[in-house]
Formats: sequence, C-alpha cells, structure tokens
Amino acid sequence: MTLTAQHVRSRRRLRQFVELPYRLHGREPAFVPPLREDSRRVLDRRRNPFFAYGDVELFTVVKAGRVAGRIAAVHNPRHNAAHRSRDGFFGQFACVYDHEVAGALLDAAARWARDRGLTTLIGPVNFTMNDECGLLVDGFDTPPSVMMPYNPAYYRDLLEGWGLTKAKDLWAWKRGPHPLDDRVRRLADRVQRRHGLVVRPMDLGDFSAELSRIRNVYNDVWEHNWGFTSMTDAEFADLGGRLRQIIDPSLMLLAEVAGEPVGVAVVLPDVNQALPAARGRLTRCGLPIGLARLAWAARRIDRTRAVLFGVVERLRGRGVEALLYARAFEAIQARGPIDCELGWTLEDNQAVNRYLMADGCVRSKTYRMYWRPL
Repeated sequence: MTLTAQHVRSRRRLRQFVELPYRLHGREPAFVPPLREDSRRVLDRRRNPFFAYGDVELFTVVKAGRVAGRIAAVHNPRHNAAHRSRDGFFGQFACVYDHEVAGALLDAAARWARDRGLTTLIGPVNFTMNDECGLLVDGFDTPPSVMMPYNPAYYRDLLEGWGLTKAKDLWAWKRGPHPLDDRVRRLADRVQRRHGLVVRPMDLGDFSAELSRIRNVYNDVWEHNWGFTSMTDAEFADLGGRLRQIIDPSLMLLAEVAGEPVGVAVVLPDVNQALPAARGRLTRCGLPIGLARLAWAARRIDRTRAVLFGVVERLRGRGVEALLYARAFEAIQARGPIDCELGWTLEDNQAVNRYLMADGCVRSKTYRMYWRPL
C-alpha cells in the first residue's frame, strides 16, 4: 500500500507531531530534548510571529499503525520578496529510517509548495534562516549547542535519496579556553582608541531598547548573506523574550561610536548542557520538577555559544571585528576555562573562516542546507 501524508489538523495529531522526535531519538546520547512547551510554541499560530506573514502546513505519515514521520511545508513571502525568488521550504523533519516514509513526507511538502506557485524546495529550516536550520552531516560525536538542531546520521540518506542536493554548508567551530594572542589584544586597543569606540555589556534594565539596537545592527550585518531575511520587530522581541532567561549581560556586547551602535557580539551560556535534566518538561503532575532539575543542572554549564559577531558595513574591515572578538573572549575567560562554539558561518565566508582558524578554532560540526527544483 502506498503511504500518504496526512494533514495535522486535530489536537491528537498535533500531539503526535510534537512527540515524535522524543520517541525516535530520546535514547540517543547526542539528542537534547527540547522543552515540549517550546516545541508547541513554534507551531502555534497565535504565539509565533512568523505566522503574521508566513504560512505552514504540517504533515505526518502513519505506518503499521504508528506515526513514522513528520514534516512542515513552509511559505515565507518575505524571503521571496527579498531574494526575488519563488522558494518553498521544509522543516520540522523527523522520520524513521525508511525511504518510503521520507518520500511521502517530502512529496507532500513539494505538492503544497507547487500549489502556491513555488518552484524550489529548500531546507531544513524551522521556519526561517534566523531559526534552527540545516541538517547535521558531520560532528555527531557531541550534542548540539543552544539554538542548533540535531538529527541522526541517516537523515542525510533519506533527504538525498529523494533527490535533494547540497545548496550550502554551514560550519560550527570550537574554540578552547586558550588565551587570546597578545597581537589581537594590542590591535583591539588601537582600534578602540582610533575610532573612539565604547564596548559595553547589555543593559537589562533597558531591555526593549537594547533589543532594538541589537536588531538594527544584526539586520545590517547579515543583509547580503546567503538566504538571509531580516527579522521583524515582533520576531526579534519574541526571540529576546525567550532568551532573556538565559542571557548573561556580560557576554552581550555592543560597540558604539558617540552612542550609536555599530557592532554587536552575542554569546550565550550553552543551556543545552542542562536541558536533558528537564526531560522535555518543566512540570510533572503540577509540580515544577523539571524546572528544579534544570536549575540544578544549569549550575554546571561550562560552555558557551557565540551566536553573532557583527559590524555595520561602513566600519567593516577596520579592525572593529577584532575588537569585539577580543572583548567577548576576555568576558568569556573571566568566567573560567570555558569552551565556546562559534557559528554558524557560511562555508564560503573565507575572511571569517580564516580568522577563526588563525585563532586556533577547529571546525566541529557541519550543517547542510538542501534544495531541489519542483
């Protein structure tokens, strides 16, 4: 019997959709179980600001009486307007190792995209390039860092078996606790004096205004990057609200000239080290058991993830990037001997990748974006 993907329209099917990754991968050492509340929030049209302009259709495939796979088909009109394209996307992919199941899921996403006049299928993204994106194809030996996805190695075979091919690789880098080179420190000091720069930590007491400053720099920095679409005010506010619980303001740096933000460094404690302790839930039987476990495990976090280093275009290439990099790692090292994951970076961003290698960073993971014409 040919398998057919089913629309997720009922609470029961939505619950099955959310639960599938936990059931498939819950025993895998590198799987970090997200909080179920966070998983549901991403799919909630009332709570996720993506749905103010984009559309998503969820599908599952049942085999032998059980849900065996899931997928989200995504239409992002802001992406297509910015890139003058007709791209469709897929995300939220989870599947048993079965090409028939994977094919039914991807066929359903492709049909949904074609029905809307879209001509390519790109993914995985959940649901934009500003969110979790890419398929892990190298670096399965360690769990993902905060805000990075996970999948088992066989997913690559499933996607490529359907005809998806590489569009772009995204690289994650590991930097050990080794000290900064003295030459980098001296360069940072010279740049700071030359441009009259002030580098300061984020002010949590002025949180909304600080988010706006970071967003403006972020959108300027990434404007011309492959696949990028600027974040709306609502999307950035939503992200900031979710991250506020884990932000360490000493690791969120803004570079300013005469009070104008010209660069940002965003480094987060790697809360993924603590998340497994919650087992996907903050409460059980009405008691905050998961929350207590998470808080206890968070005391042992000894990794960070550098999500963003960026400088506005008019000051790029003048050493301001080195200044932010130096000040960020001075702040990280003040916490003790802590490893840091940096990225992701685009595989063809040669300037940044060379700089990271020169500082002793080592590529730790590769995430692949796939595409196929429809």
